[in-house]
Parts: sequence; structure tokens; C-alpha cells
Amino acid sequence: MNSRHLPHYLMILPFVALFAAFFLYPIVSGFYYSFHDWNAVTEPQFVGLANYERIVGSRDFSRAMWNLVTYVVITVPLGIAVAFGLALLVDSFSGFWSNLFRSVFFLPVVLPAFLAATIWRWMYAPNFGLVNMVLGWFGYPSVNFLNDTDTMLYSLIAVDMWVSAGFNMVILLAGLKNIPVDLYEAARLDGASRLQLVRHVTIPMLAPVLFFVMTYGLISALQVFDVPWLLTGSSFTNYGGRQNALLFPVMDMMGRAFGSVRFGQASAYGFILTALIIVVTAGMFGLRAMRSKA
Repeated sequence: MNSRHLPHYLMILPFVALFAAFFLYPIVSGFYYSFHDWNAVTEPQFVGLANYERIVGSRDFSRAMWNLVTYVVITVPLGIAVAFGLALLVDSFSGFWSNLFRSVFFLPVVLPAFLAATIWRWMYAPNFGLVNMVLGWFGYPSVNFLNDTDTMLYSLIAVDMWVSAGFNMVILLAGLKNIPVDLYEAARLDGASRLQLVRHVTIPMLAPVLFFVMTYGLISALQVFDVPWLLTGSSFTNYGGRQNALLFPVMDMMGRAFGSVRFGQASAYGFILTALIIVVTAGMFGLRAMRSKA
């Protein structure tokens, strides 16, 4: 190593040390413990692939994965559609009204998760909640949104839309601002309607931004944890809500680690979820590459 480069290496040493301590080491140690039976007190006992087999074969894993698939299939496309609609709405205004709507729609993003969950638990309350009050005005009976297995997942999706739509809206709005106005003017001269402008100009020009929003939303949805955990008032020993209707992989992983003190299984669970995220993300990039070549 050339001595004149030593100051540069010393400058990046703090970052490298922190990166190794808080990123690389947890990954390597987690992978090691995923093959061991370990309760954080006694010596780890090597069990091979037993942790992975127990997780994949468990009923909770099947339920969590089914909930996750349903949640992702509904949340990601619906969330992008809502955010896209909000972006078009805000983009149609200018000045004060544009800033006002943008701030109002983005406000839920900056709220702490526990506060957002508290607000929606009050709104979903069976007797005095705002949602049930509105339903009562139209003659509908009260619904226990967070304790009825038929409505719990959809109630969560509604909260997720409220929390995340503002972030995606801001990203899409930035993309809308970068679309050349000349394209819209040329399309209008050809007689294009407002819907045709969106379909043939806005969406194609927003394709890279839409792909980013979709990829980010998909990765976030696969790691869903805090909102369902808070909505159901979960603890490490009791989580997932009634009949595990809001049980998701990260919740199950946390319960196995800190509730059942099975850190080996929790580590294996984490790597299973990581592999799933990598496969899904790689598939999305692969499809995008194939489409760009077509």
C-alpha cells in the first residue's frame, strides 16, 4: 500500500468499521446461528437445516405467507394507483393550492407509526369510532374492523394506503414535473383527450419512476411489521390478532426470537424472507430488462 494513500484510508476507516460492526457482522452471525439451536444463554447447538425445516413446515409460517401474498397483491398496485391519482391531482394545481394539497397528503408519512395506529384504532372502534359512526348514518350495523377475521386484513390495507400514499405521491409528482410540456402540446394538437394524454404521454414518460415506486413498495410490503403489530396490540408472546388474521413473517420472526427465545429459528426465518425479497426483486428487474429489449 502506497504510504501517500494512508490518510485517505484513515478517513474512510470509521465508516468501514461501523459498516462491518453493524451490517456485515449481524449478517454473518445471523447466518451462523440459523443452523444452530440457540437461546442467547447456552452454547449454540448445531442442528443443520432443522430450523429451516421447522419454519417452512409450521402452520404459522403458512398463515403468515398467505397473509403476506394477499396483502402484497392488493396493497402494491392499489397504493401506486392511489398515489398516481393524488400526484395528478396536485399537479393540476399551482401555487398555494398545490403546496397545501401536497402537504396534507404527505402529512401521514411523517407521523410516527404508533400515532398513526392509535388514530386508526380509534376510527375503527366498534361503538364510537368515526368509521362506524358514518356507517350508522347510512343504516349499516357496527363492524369490529380489528377483531373480525373477514375485515382485519382489509382494514390494515386501508391504513397502509393512508400512511404510504403521500410518499409515493411526492416521488411521482417529481417525475410529472420533469415531463416536457411540448409532448402534451403536440398530443393536444393531434386531438388527444385528457385520458389519452395520461395513457399515451404521462404513463410512458413516468415508466422509470413507476418502476422505482413499485419496487420500493414491493420490498416495503414484504417487510410489513409495525402497523399490523400496533393495530392488534401485539406483544412478543401474543401477536397476529384474532386467528392470526394479521400475522406476517416479520411478526412471526420477532415472536420466535423474543417471545419463544428461539434465536436460531428467527435467524433462519430472516434469511428465508431475505431470499424471497431477493428473488422477487430480481424477477422484477429481469422482466423490466426483457421488456426493454422487446
